[in-house]
Amino acid sequence: MKFLKYVKDNILNILIYFSTLILICLMLGAFKIKIYINITIFIILLFNGIVIILLSYFRKYRFYNSFVNNLEKLDKKYLILETIPEPNTYEEKIMVNSLYEINKSMIENIKLHQSNINEFKEFVEMWIHEVKIPISSMILKCHNHNEIKTQEFSNLIRRLDNNIDQILYYVRSEDTEKDFIISEVNLKEIVRNISLKNKDDLLENKITLKVNINALQVNTDKKWLEFILNQIVNNSIKYKKDNNSLIRIESVEEKEKIVLSIYDNGIGIPESDITRVFNKSFTGTNGRDKVKSTGMGLYIIKNLCNKLGHNIYIQSKENKYTKVIIEFGKNNIYKF
Repeated sequence: MKFLKYVKDNILNILIYFSTLILICLMLGAFKIKIYINITIFIILLFNGIVIILLSYFRKYRFYNSFVNNLEKLDKKYLILETIPEPNTYEEKIMVNSLYEINKSMIENIKLHQSNINEFKEFVEMWIHEVKIPISSMILKCHNHNEIKTQEFSNLIRRLDNNIDQILYYVRSEDTEKDFIISEVNLKEIVRNISLKNKDDLLENKITLKVNINALQVNTDKKWLEFILNQIVNNSIKYKKDNNSLIRIESVEEKEKIVLSIYDNGIGIPESDITRVFNKSFTGTNGRDKVKSTGMGLYIIKNLCNKLGHNIYIQSKENKYTKVIIEFGKNNIYKF
């Protein structure tokens, strides 16, 4: 709180006071009051006015300066009410009470909004689980037949199942911490599960899958990691070349981390798109021109890896290859 700005805000009151002071001195002069008495009264009233201004300023300075300084230091500005000093003046009390009412109203609205979001998430999760039940039953029935049309039907169902998984994990990704079960997970087992899940799509698309995974243990959530790898493998299948398609999954143990890589010799990613592939809803050239894409898969994967504490990168050259690299740090942070 700056003194000159305070004076400027109160300039009308100050002008009225000094005008009254001059008027009193003129009246005293008119009544033939001795000059030294007149001067003494003028000095006393002038001093009194200056003291009133300074006292008023410093009382407000303590409160408002503390308010502004605390606000600047806070990362979460809405907690300012917890730091405000006890108000002394009626004006300060009005301000603090108003802030409390505003904050109370904001909290109530946030709770209502959060409640609506949670209800929506619960509904979507329930709907997804209900839809997945008949899909799973249809897949089992399709496996009992070998007709070509049935096989095509089965492939469409698998794609639908994968898309439903994607929306389910996206809805849950905002509160993943509540769903995490971090433990030592065998990478070989995870990759085997992904290979079996995508077996039919790999065979249908004539894609060779090569796996070189050591029996390495990583600290992660098994369910979420399976989803991440499944999305990456599905992308490799989706963006394959017409002939001699290959997907290679490898793991390497280094001094401070374990590196898992998923390589494919598909259509690759243009250099202009590579820095934006993890952006939300970014479809890129391939996603618009060659394969229909929502642009959400890699965004969800990146978000999940960040929350799990894993680093993820993409290396690619257009019409040559794409390589997704996931790094698992070696630490005991999740061991209790």
